[in-house]
Amino acid sequence: MQFRVGKNSIDSNARNMVVIEEIARRVQKLPGPMRSEVLHYVDYLLARAEREENREQDQSWSDLSLQSAMRGLEDEGGPDYSETDLHERFS
Repeated sequence: MQFRVGKNSIDSNARNMVVIEEIARRVQKLPGPMRSEVLHYVDYLLARAEREENREQDQSWSDLSLQSAMRGLEDEGGPDYSETDLHERFS
């Protein structure tokens, strides 16, 4: 969907307002039950956006936690045990 506003380009906020006004104008043309469907769809989109935002935040925290846990490990030497230490002994 394209919105034309003369020859001048409009900034993002103005474009958003145009989209919001166009949505409102079109929704007003719908019968009541269909307006409810639009509202339910908007609720679905809001929930999906929130889930995606939470997923991104969770991934950021996970990455940060892993980086913190691994900090300095790359500077450590190898293990202080040999292959013979790995054999399990049964008595």
